[in-house]
Amino acid sequence: MFITILNMFWKSANKLVPICRPAKKTSIRIYSTHKKDDSERQKEMMRRGLPKVQKIDGVKNILLVASGKGGVGKSTVAVNLACAMKSLKNNFKVGLLDADIYGPSIPKLMNLKGNPELTQDDKMVPLTNYDIPCMSMGFLVDEKSPIVWRGLMVMQAIQRLLRQVNWGILDILVIDMPPGTGDVQLSITQNVPVTGAIIVSTPQDIALSDARRGAEMFHKVNVPVYGIIQNMSVFCCPNCGTKTNIFGTGMLENLATEMKIDILGNIPLHPQICVDSDRGVPITINTPDSDQAKEFIKVADKVCKRIFDS
Repeated sequence: MFITILNMFWKSANKLVPICRPAKKTSIRIYSTHKKDDSERQKEMMRRGLPKVQKIDGVKNILLVASGKGGVGKSTVAVNLACAMKSLKNNFKVGLLDADIYGPSIPKLMNLKGNPELTQDDKMVPLTNYDIPCMSMGFLVDEKSPIVWRGLMVMQAIQRLLRQVNWGILDILVIDMPPGTGDVQLSITQNVPVTGAIIVSTPQDIALSDARRGAEMFHKVNVPVYGIIQNMSVFCCPNCGTKTNIFGTGMLENLATEMKIDILGNIPLHPQICVDSDRGVPITINTPDSDQAKEFIKVADKVCKRIFDS
């Protein structure tokens, strides 16, 4: 099964390699500025070059969880948001897609192992835990093996993860995006109808600078940014309860005001979040009544209202 799925990636990638042949005929097209000005012509050419946006079968809404840089706890936030959305009284059907090809985290965070089965039409069946179907490149490769792929293979893997998964019926598909603003981000936003995106950042200035780039990227591709989640906003001492702003305060508020986007919530830096994540039991599942879990649930409620009330 494992070899079969990887062969699917290789065959699809090989089809994309162009075959060079001698040109039999050359034509030159001359555009007249009297018919269309430069800006209109440029827009038309861009439309021709963009891929066609197509829905994912059975998926009603797609939420992107992104960050401008790695190490800000984006995957932990994505997992807990998905679990929190599932726990809301609306009983949403939620799925989780790990789009980080080089560093998949969802298998560890959701305590899932194994290879997905294939349906009769060669679609992969997601692995499920906590009643949330999940798909990740981490299910297709050995946990200790690095994924050393060039861009062509990565983009084809993304297409497979988007199109060749049998999700069933989902109200929300949460996509844990890779850090940055590169090919994967563009491919996803240009291939599927994205409902909205949220940015995860830590309070320090260097992380917020990258968060700004992430938000600007989504604006350029016409994806609504629901807001920013400030992760590790304050350290809560597990012994005395004292709160300390390790990374400073006020910078996120300034960025949100400048970019006119909302602050969805402030997730504290708490040891229990880390312990639960390493065990593969999200804090929203393990201790849903804790203050840390309640913050995730509050953010999930805000995001769902933006998705379904818009």
